[in-house]
Amino acid sequence: MGKLEKLIEQFLRDPPEVKFDDVQYLLKAFGFEEKSSKGSHHTFRNLEGLKITVPKKGGKMVKGVYVQQIIKLLSLDK
Repeated sequence: MGKLEKLIEQFLRDPPEVKFDDVQYLLKAFGFEEKSSKGSHHTFRNLEGLKITVPKKGGKMVKGVYVQQIIKLLSLDK
């Protein structure tokens, strides 16, 4: 099993929070690019125009509510 598959499994296990680096890796694997960052908020967009802003908690972690938004955006729960 590759890194991407393991990461998707981690997201779907409903963790309270995950590492920002893992969020960044997953979004880039699904065709998103980081377009801007202001302070702790990072905005990602893909070629279809989908956009998500992800704030980092404490500089390294992403809260579970944003993990759930990413799961829905990428349709990982299907």
